[in-house]
Amino acid sequence: MNVYRYDENPLLTPADVKPHRPDYEVIGVFNAGVAEFNGEIILLLRVAERPRSNDPTIVKAPVFNPITGDLDVVSFHREDIKYDFSDPRTIRLAGQDSFIYLTSLSYFRIARSKDGHHFTVDNQPLLFPTTSLETFGIEDPRITKIDDTYFISFSEVSPVGVGTGFASTKDFIHVDHHGMMLAPENKDVVLFPEKINGKYYVLHRPVPKSTGAPEIWIAESDNLRYWGNHRYLMGLRSDHWDSGRLGAGAAPFRTEQGWLELYHAADENQRYCMGAVLLDLEDPSKVLARTNQPILAPEVDYETDGFFGNVVFSCGALQDGDTVKIYYGVADTSMACAELSLQEILASLTYLED
Repeated sequence: MNVYRYDENPLLTPADVKPHRPDYEVIGVFNAGVAEFNGEIILLLRVAERPRSNDPTIVKAPVFNPITGDLDVVSFHREDIKYDFSDPRTIRLAGQDSFIYLTSLSYFRIARSKDGHHFTVDNQPLLFPTTSLETFGIEDPRITKIDDTYFISFSEVSPVGVGTGFASTKDFIHVDHHGMMLAPENKDVVLFPEKINGKYYVLHRPVPKSTGAPEIWIAESDNLRYWGNHRYLMGLRSDHWDSGRLGAGAAPFRTEQGWLELYHAADENQRYCMGAVLLDLEDPSKVLARTNQPILAPEVDYETDGFFGNVVFSCGALQDGDTVKIYYGVADTSMACAELSLQEILASLTYLED
């Protein structure tokens, strides 16, 4: 697979984004949703910020307070054995898998570009936490245009779990909020860009606890508000690059062969890569083919080193003829872009037996 990484990569880093308040610092600008609007490429950036601290022994957790509309801060001492700080993203109780706080709070801000290589970041957030279901932040937006409306799906994080929020805009200035789309634990939701046989479709990723694994499902709707007919779509593969967890990445786009979905997956070592799957045009619950190897993997330094290294994670891509432009987060830190050939991606697919 020929991959052209932009010479300007990383396109945006934390140093390029001013924090939304002076007592915070930006530690991540990544996992952006992507759209084209008014002759510009729009990146809806996930911006992760944390409270500034001059004491390296103290870990601070920012929390949105829906009553005051402000951010509260909870502090912990690194040597407190009741807590586990081994993952820089989270604070956990010792011996527990679930986190009790995040070390940063994420929200969304727009970056704009005429050429897709050089971006200017808006000064103010487009979307910021507003409800009790978003007290730990909002993350990983995906954008799908249907007619004249851009629909945004994203993760809402709070002590009661990670669910999927849903919003829409026509101008990337005014945003309508539509509440929680899918209840916890669910994320990595992408909306298809058109109706298929009279139905809207989404890919989503529930996280079962009793049995099962973090894998991709599909659901449908008559009205973009209520989703049902949930079906299992595709799963993990042992001894492969996608053996640990997987989820939808960019919104699917139509090709002559089928709907092409660029998805992310991790192995047991938390190495995140991108792959591709082909779905039937008339019945997207039917998987036709899948890549056995990643189409994009962490290889260069800005992908392997960062806040959480060995990660390439795309929430949006643009197709221009045979060129697929994958905008992706790197190491949970910055944004990059790579161009791949659509025909090469399709040729790399392995078709499933009927």
